[in-house]
Amino acid sequence: MDGGVAPVPPRRCHVLIVGGGASGVLMAAHLLKQPGTNFDVTIVERGDLLGCGIAYATDDPDHLLNTRVVQMSAYPDDPEHFLRWLDTRGIEAEGSSFVGRGTYGRYLASLLDPWRDSDAPGHGRLHHVRAECLRVEEIPAGVEALLQDGRVIHADRAILATGHAVPVRPDPPLCGGWDFRPPADPRATVVIIGTGLSMVDHVATLLSAGHLGPIHCLSRRGLLPQEHAASHPITLTERDIPFGASVSQVMRWLRALVRVAETQGGTWRDAVDGMRPHVAGLWQAWTVEERARFLRHAAVWWEAHRHRMPPISTGRLSRAAAQGQLHFRRATFEQADLRPDGRIELRLTGRPGSAPDRLEADHVIDCRGIRRNTMEHVTCVLRNLLEQGAARLDLLRLGLDTSPGCHLLSLDGSMSVKLYAIGPAARGAFWEITAIPDIRQQTADLARALGETVGATTGPRG
Repeated sequence: MDGGVAPVPPRRCHVLIVGGGASGVLMAAHLLKQPGTNFDVTIVERGDLLGCGIAYATDDPDHLLNTRVVQMSAYPDDPEHFLRWLDTRGIEAEGSSFVGRGTYGRYLASLLDPWRDSDAPGHGRLHHVRAECLRVEEIPAGVEALLQDGRVIHADRAILATGHAVPVRPDPPLCGGWDFRPPADPRATVVIIGTGLSMVDHVATLLSAGHLGPIHCLSRRGLLPQEHAASHPITLTERDIPFGASVSQVMRWLRALVRVAETQGGTWRDAVDGMRPHVAGLWQAWTVEERARFLRHAAVWWEAHRHRMPPISTGRLSRAAAQGQLHFRRATFEQADLRPDGRIELRLTGRPGSAPDRLEADHVIDCRGIRRNTMEHVTCVLRNLLEQGAARLDLLRLGLDTSPGCHLLSLDGSMSVKLYAIGPAARGAFWEITAIPDIRQQTADLARALGETVGATTGPRG
C-alpha cells in the first residue's frame, strides 16, 4: 500500500424523521440523494402511504394544486423532475398546468422508491415504521424515540416534520374543514366559514356532486384567493429589499413595486413573485412586535395574493356566483346553534358596532384554516418536547422555535445539535415555509448541512 493510510469508509449516519407527509418525504429524499454521504433514514408515520399528509391525501380530481407543475419539482436543481414523472405515467400536462393534489401525493411517495427496504444492492437505506411517535429525546449516543406500541428507535439525529397543527374536529353542529362529505339533501343550504383555498375545494366538491342548494361563504374581510395568471417576476437582490423596515414601510415599498411592474406592462404578480424568495429574510429581520403587526393587519392580504387558485377554479366559482347559487359575505362568525327542527342558526357580526346578524343553514363547514391554538392541536411528540422544556414555541405561537439552520431551540434558548424541525411545524422562524417550493429548498439546504457535518465527523456515532 506504499506506506499510505487506508481510506476510511464513509461513516453511516442514521436519521430519524418524525412525520411522513410532504416535508418528511422531501427531507428523506434529499438526505438519501446527498453525494458523498451514507445516510440511513427511518420515517415514523402511522399512515401506510408516505408523502400525502393532509394536503395530498385527497382522491378528488377537482382538488387541484394551487401552483403550476413547473414549480412543483421535489428538487430545486431539477425543475422539470415532476413534469418528467407525469410524462412517464402517461399524464398529459405542461409546465403551466395545474394537476390534482392526489396525483402530486403519488409523486412524492415515488421519490423514495429507489431506497425502500429491499435486498437489492444500494437499497434498504430507507425504513418506514408505521406507528405514532410519543417522545424523542437526546441521549449521549444520539437520539432515542419511543413509539406508541412500545418500540424504541435509536438514531444519530432526529428531524421533526409533523406538518400543520391540524384543528381537531369542531363541536357539532359544525363539520371540519377536511370532511368533504356533502349533505344528504342536494338542496340544503350550505355555509362555509372561511374563504381561503379550503373553501375553493369544498365548493368544487359540492358542485361536482350535483349540489343544487345555496352556498354561503363567510370571512371577516371577504377576501378570496386571487387567480393564477402569467407572471414575469421582477428580479430583486438583497440590496433591493428593505430588511428591518416596519410592516407599513414594507407594504408601501411593495405597492410601489407593483406600480413599477404595471408601468412595464406587467401585473402585481410580477412584484409579489419577485419578492417571494426574500420573504423569510424580511420576517426574520422584524421584531416580534412587527411580526405580530403583520399577522394582524397584512397577513390575510398577502396570503390572498400569494396563495392563488388555478383559472379553472376561478371559472367554477364565477359561474356559480353568476347563477345565484354561490354567495360571498363579509362577516365574522360568532357561534352556531342547532335548533329543534334540525336547522343550524349562525350568529354573525359585520363591521364594528353593527348589530349581530343571523343566518340559517342545514350544513356548516369550518374552513377557518390552520393558524389557531398551536398547543391545543399539537401532536403527542411535540407536546412532550414542549412539556419537558426540550422545545419551545416561538413568541407568536405559530410553531416550534428554531434557529435559521432548523436546530430546535429549548425553553432556555439553547440550540440542539441533534434535534431539528422543518416545514409548517417550524413556521415561526420562517413564516413562508408551508408551500412545496419553500420546503424543498429548506430540506435541500438542511440535507447539505448534515452531509457536511457527517462528512467532517470521523469519531464515534452521535
